[in-house]
Amino acid sequence: MTAVAPAPAKPLAPSAPDWARIRADFPTLRQTIRGKALVYLDNAATSQKPQCVIDTIRRFYEEQNSNIHRGVHLLSEKATLAYEEARLKVARFIHAPDSREIVFTRGATEAINLIAQTWGRTHVGRGDEILVSQMEHHSNIGPWQLLRDQTGATLRVIPMTDAGELEMGEYEKLLSPRTKIVSVLQVSNALGTVNPVKRITELAHRAGAVVLIDGAQAVAHQPVDVQDIGCDFYVFSGHKMCAPTGIGVAWGRFALWDSLPPWQGGGDMISSVSFEKTTYNTVPLRFEAGTPNIEGAIGLGAAVDYLTSIGMENISKREQMLLARLEDAIRRVPGARIVGTAREKAGVASFVLEGIHPHDIGTIADRDGIALRTGHHCAQPVMTRLGIAATARASVAFYNTPEEMDAVEPALRRVIEVFR
Repeated sequence: MTAVAPAPAKPLAPSAPDWARIRADFPTLRQTIRGKALVYLDNAATSQKPQCVIDTIRRFYEEQNSNIHRGVHLLSEKATLAYEEARLKVARFIHAPDSREIVFTRGATEAINLIAQTWGRTHVGRGDEILVSQMEHHSNIGPWQLLRDQTGATLRVIPMTDAGELEMGEYEKLLSPRTKIVSVLQVSNALGTVNPVKRITELAHRAGAVVLIDGAQAVAHQPVDVQDIGCDFYVFSGHKMCAPTGIGVAWGRFALWDSLPPWQGGGDMISSVSFEKTTYNTVPLRFEAGTPNIEGAIGLGAAVDYLTSIGMENISKREQMLLARLEDAIRRVPGARIVGTAREKAGVASFVLEGIHPHDIGTIADRDGIALRTGHHCAQPVMTRLGIAATARASVAFYNTPEEMDAVEPALRRVIEVFR
């Protein structure tokens, strides 16, 4: 495997995409739910898939299906080429300088565990400190608690305000020579807060710490440039960005990956084996044990192509408009309160209705064909900090429409009517 060559010039994404045509690319959105047109507002949990991604996966099984890297026959060569082309596409998508820095995983969760159990177990010891924030998804808490318990390190928490913003002054106070790694999300799945990850990284590096950014809720909604952020690791999941489930990415600086031992054993992560000694493959294959999710990686490459064709700046602007319209619709409902009022947000509107459990909101809204997420959103510390048990969450994607945002208001008013 070789380093990324300079990306070839690509045609600019359209300045004014045809959003109606783009929406038509998503077959799931054409259906009705309980006799009503589907209004899918659970995009923070998983995105819908465009026809081109579905077709790419189908073609793989119909025309290319073979295991990769080891075969000398044509099908294996085709599958290997498609798999490695996907790695190159992902590298360019997040502006990684070297495609070998892209490690395919099952998702952001496995990516964080991989880093905790390779970099963490190599560099973190008793008395060292790991920093996470109060708004983290459980997937960015559990792996560090496991590492803490294995090594005797301390897990420290960056607090957040009532509005759902990190207290950056307190963060600076927490940083010390004992801080080994800072692991924070770029966008909160529970609140929509966009964190200042570039500033977080700068401050951590001054203290001598390594930085991991969880981009699971960011990479599908705004341009991401890991070199501009300056972080050391960046992780995300494919299924939140129009790609299949079961595929994700751990990006890390090549020098860091190259210094680390493998996490799992078997398959293509091995160079040679005897009962006396095993030598391990080069990066990134060292961290991709067993037969990988080949069709998932190829599907992720197709999703990257699709998002790039629309333009991430266009997607970001579209979703900001949709979010503003959605929050306006929620605010017009008596007794509704938006949870998470950060100055900078991405497409998540969490809310509560006075006197009504969020699960009831979601169940009744479903009768109108509106798909919401309800609960603690795998972010129980957020709920504890804000003094609530759960929220209803509406989350947008570029294929949603302004009219769907407006439909939330009458649906919530019908929820209230049920409980009068």
